[in-house]
Amino acid sequence: MHICFASHNENKVKEMNAIMPKGISIIGLKELGITEEIAETGKTLEENSRIKASHVYERKGMPVFADDSGLLVKALKGEPGVYSARYAGPERDDNKNMDLLLGRLTDHIDRSAEFQTVITFINQHGDTKQFKGVVEGTITTNKKGRNGFGYDPIFQPLNQTQTFAEMSNEIKNRISHRAKAVQKLLEYLHQHHG
Repeated sequence: MHICFASHNENKVKEMNAIMPKGISIIGLKELGITEEIAETGKTLEENSRIKASHVYERKGMPVFADDSGLLVKALKGEPGVYSARYAGPERDDNKNMDLLLGRLTDHIDRSAEFQTVITFINQHGDTKQFKGVVEGTITTNKKGRNGFGYDPIFQPLNQTQTFAEMSNEIKNRISHRAKAVQKLLEYLHQHHG
């Protein structure tokens, strides 16, 4: 069974294929010839992931899921949230985003934060389901580690001694917000397509 993952991010597509059960293969937007940027005009992660999934479903009519992830920092009232990828500007520069966030947290004692992923899945009949994964943690004072992407070098999950960027992909894929949302999606797929 082919399911489109509505993402231009090759890293994410690879990450998803690595955890899918046998018989389900994930294809990214590039393979479907969808090259345009899908405008994320929603005010919430839920809205943005629905917008992206619907965009593909309307064009291709195939099963699709889209995710939207955000880092929500308590001291910054939930920033960067839906703007996580573009926090420091439209060029989506991970380092600039992290530097801006670390700068804004300089005077804050509370560095608690959570990563959220919301996945919207639309099946071949157009039925829509949403799944949410959350990981709580803290923002470190400096970048650590070379793995991962986004804010991984400055996010340390609760009860862990390493940032996401210091962890092996194997460990991160077990405990991450995306992994939790994907797990819910997989359970749903097993029940309805197994």
